Amino acid sequence: MKGIADAIESGAKGFVIGNSVFVPFHCELLTVWIGKEMSLLSAPDLIVDLCDNPDLGIREGESYTNLVFRKRGDLRKELGHNKGHIILYAAEKGADIFIGENLHYIRLGFQDNPDKPKEITFELIDNPFHL
Repeated sequence: MKGIADAIESGAKGFVIGNSVFVPFHCELLTVWIGKEMSLLSAPDLIVDLCDNPDLGIREGESYTNLVFRKRGDLRKELGHNKGHIILYAAEKGADIFIGENLHYIRLGFQDNPDKPKEITFELIDNPFHL
């Protein structure tokens, strides 16, 4: 099982099916942003309550984490073509979340590649408000 940084540095990819995103790592999620690119007219939704949340379901497999955005439709259509993104604020699974160096902002990008339309990429970013 790769950690967040290892997966991203090695170029690991995830995928999306409808309102469900699969990422190739486990993590301790603190917050999730989902939505359109931020502007004066539009700001992403912030999900902070991850316990029995009616908006977000989380499932872990042996080598992946699955995030299900229950109140969304087809994420690829909604956020693809540079219309938006998902940002995870997370730490490595089992890491101390009270140490700042352990926390990462991870941007999930939806690909416009017609050969791999469901593929998503990952990028570690410094600040989700300056994209």
